[in-house]
Amino acid sequence: MQVILDQDRCCSSGQCVLTAPEVFGQSDEDGLVMLRRSSPEPGLYADVRLAAALCPGGAITVGEATGTP
Repeated sequence: MQVILDQDRCCSSGQCVLTAPEVFGQSDEDGLVMLRRSSPEPGLYADVRLAAALCPGGAITVGEATGTP
């Protein structure tokens, strides 16, 4: 899984941080989302997908990772 953020679309709701705090953080300065892990482990996939679905600004894109580990 590959997680991509578009901070220009972030509206600082914090839903992603509440849903997947291991993957998303929130800036103390402006409240915008920060990515802690762009390639989370499989145990976090469901939470990351839910965070993307809950994002009111559509700032989170989830795709398949490229390459083989």
